[in-house]
Amino acid sequence: MPNKALLEDAIGSVSRETFERLVALEVLFRKWAGRINLVAPSTLPDLWHRHIIDSAQLVKYAPTELRWLDIGSGGGFPGLVLGVLLRARSGASIELVESNQKKVSFLRVAAAQLELPVTVHAIRIEQAAATISPHEIVTARALAPLAELLDLAFPFFDGHTRGLFHKGRDYRRELEESSD
Repeated sequence: MPNKALLEDAIGSVSRETFERLVALEVLFRKWAGRINLVAPSTLPDLWHRHIIDSAQLVKYAPTELRWLDIGSGGGFPGLVLGVLLRARSGASIELVESNQKKVSFLRVAAAQLELPVTVHAIRIEQAAATISPHEIVTARALAPLAELLDLAFPFFDGHTRGLFHKGRDYRRELEESSD
């Protein structure tokens, strides 16, 4: 259930327009999730907290950055949520990379309907490196173990890029494995 207070606890003040766009994203997401597998069905009851707020928290770690890239965008988390939040930043954009055509269709429809500063690339991450230049921020959520994720993300980095990667309970083990 949409909860502006919980969202603001996580990321700070949010305009009414931004909150309404996030609610519209949730409605659209639920409509599509009934037809195609955008996220694990078991997570749908807690969509707002588990996916939307979890995705939104990334903006507090990059409060001024304008050029974002989300690899392995899947059902749009964090990419579409970030698109909603970045919409208020003049000149901001986020590029989403996803190879699953059904998910690409959803991402494109959502970006267009919500009027987001989002470009969707229907391509495998490994192939995208040839056409997408480095960004200020690279994100990924539930994509791969950290060591593999770093290999996938590396082509999109330059000396100023930062990676913001959601990791689960095993993050310590993944950190140890990726440092080898």
